[in-house]
Amino acid sequence: MGVGNSAASAGMEPARERIEVLALTDAALTVVKWTAAAERIWGYSVAEALNRSVEDLLVFPLKSLRAELSTASGPWSGSMRIKRRDGRKAQAEIQVSPVQSGDRENDLFVWSGKSAVSREMSPSVLNALFNCAPIGIAIWDRDLCCSWFNDSDTNEGVYRQDVELGGHITDLVATNHPVFLETAVRHVLERGVPLLDHELDPNPESPYDEQAHRFSVSFFRLDDAEGQAMGVCSLAVNVTHSRARQRLNMLSAAGMRIGTTLDPLNTAQELASAAVPILADYVTVDLAEVIALGQEPLNHLDSTDISVPVFYRAGARSIHEDMRESLWQRGEPVFVPPSSPFTAVLESRKSHFEPVLDTSPGTWLDNDPDRARVIRATGMHSLMVVPLQARGAMLGVAVFVRTENQAPFTLADLNLAEGLSDRAALSLDNALRYTRERQAALALQRDLLPHRLWGKGAVEVASRYLPSDTHGGVGGDWFDVISLPDDRVALVVGDVVGHGINAAAGMGRLRTVVHTLTNLGVPPAELLSRLDELVLEMTGESLDDTGFTSTAVGATCLYVIYDPHTLRCVMASAGHPPPAIVSPDGAVSFPDLRAGPPIGVGLMEFDSVEVELPEGSVIALYTDGLVETRGGDIDDGLARLRVALASPVAALDDLCGVVIDTMVATSPSEDDVALLLARTRSGADFQHTA
Repeated sequence: MGVGNSAASAGMEPARERIEVLALTDAALTVVKWTAAAERIWGYSVAEALNRSVEDLLVFPLKSLRAELSTASGPWSGSMRIKRRDGRKAQAEIQVSPVQSGDRENDLFVWSGKSAVSREMSPSVLNALFNCAPIGIAIWDRDLCCSWFNDSDTNEGVYRQDVELGGHITDLVATNHPVFLETAVRHVLERGVPLLDHELDPNPESPYDEQAHRFSVSFFRLDDAEGQAMGVCSLAVNVTHSRARQRLNMLSAAGMRIGTTLDPLNTAQELASAAVPILADYVTVDLAEVIALGQEPLNHLDSTDISVPVFYRAGARSIHEDMRESLWQRGEPVFVPPSSPFTAVLESRKSHFEPVLDTSPGTWLDNDPDRARVIRATGMHSLMVVPLQARGAMLGVAVFVRTENQAPFTLADLNLAEGLSDRAALSLDNALRYTRERQAALALQRDLLPHRLWGKGAVEVASRYLPSDTHGGVGGDWFDVISLPDDRVALVVGDVVGHGINAAAGMGRLRTVVHTLTNLGVPPAELLSRLDELVLEMTGESLDDTGFTSTAVGATCLYVIYDPHTLRCVMASAGHPPPAIVSPDGAVSFPDLRAGPPIGVGLMEFDSVEVELPEGSVIALYTDGLVETRGGDIDDGLARLRVALASPVAALDDLCGVVIDTMVATSPSEDDVALLLARTRSGADFQHTA
């Protein structure tokens, strides 16, 4: 924009001088008369001022003043520094006029000066106010066209550069929402209600640029002497680096940085990291629940005479790399005195705010010598303990401390800490709920899976099971080795649809049904058909009044029967990946086995394939988590599995390890992985072993 008009050109008149009598002094410059005008300037009442020496009222040395008055041929005037009654010093224009009596010892002096209550300002003061102020000031007429603006750096960000005076507010102000702005300012003009702290958009060309400057603009109406609206005045301030905006930015950033995973430990650490160093020098996050850490329950730990285990440390961050403020590491139990800010917050669910940490004798630190020692050694001087609570549950506390930053915490800091903690608490609660369910599902799954696999001498077996590392949780993968009459053995691997408790429970039910059907001597294809039929019946039984079922019943399954006397095996698949066969010479192949429909669809159409397995062959059964990845092709997974199984490893258990390392070690598994390897033996070897 161009150069703004001066204050004088804006219609502001120069101040009018008005002289008032202030006091009367004698020749010794002692006050003998005191007026109301003098009382306004100095603050002394008449009783306090009478008989007081002028030396008590002026910074100007009395000796110098006498010399000035003695040489003056008439009234003397000048700028003087005065001493006010409240101790402050001020500048005043004083005129001293002598009243001669013929006897110098009886002369009087009349003290007068400009009135201190004049409301007018000089043009220079007004010009400095309007053109040197670090804010953008503009005046808009009744048509919302700009009639005046000052010279301020702020104007460069608020107003467009290519619009001169007289431009409309929607053309002049840089905003993405000009219609809204015009409506809001017209409301100010028509009703006289100010619009305060209206934040303009970022740079219209880059509305989502985090580096863009932000401006707050306030509008108020200008009225004439009769109260009629003349226009609107706007005041614009750059708030890009204001503390309020920094806090908002921090909360916004924290919302993206906290809760990125369903790992409670990771979430706790994200909270601590988000607050250091912008809010605190040292932050800890301590949980009252240990399920996330897999540690001993707190009530099983021994207390001391002065402290009890109340938390487990889940997160910690300090401005010092050596974490010198911390008495406990992540994962360790945290001991506190029975009466302390930490236990008080846990019980009251209200924050403890201590801007100046009291370390004097008689406080709770008397019973916590270790913390007292660390506080003294590190210079801790300001403390906030904030509860972590969500959905009615008390999860723990977040502790904020300042050491190097000498400013004590403020109530604004407490509000920010509570905002961060509230956001983190929701994420922590979600993570803890997920962890509880996952651990329960894992426990159920481990209990339902076979604890000991035995091939009855017909096969040598080895297995691996890996729960998913992603948010999907525990799945319904299972495997089994079942002995049959005539020295035969059944090998089974399956995958129930879904994750969590329902999938694990569904896996247990299907495994039981497969055992029952196997004991009936049902061949593979017929077994899968009967299993499909039974699952449909279970689905009908589990439907509630709304027609929904909470039980996981859909599944894939691969069922194989090996006969050591004929060295042949029969297999059938219900929507499951084919097995891999490693011949004694190390060649790896996948039998041409049609994958029928998954269990639970109700088609009951399954085919069997019979293949010969020479003695020493290895058959590999697995779930899709081993060969499928998000965005990857299953053929690529099968090719990698072929390479892994061809490894020259003698021990079957070692081969299991090689396969797992090759297939899933490079990245976290997105699904549960089950792997079952069986090395065949001949009937003669079996009889000899028996």
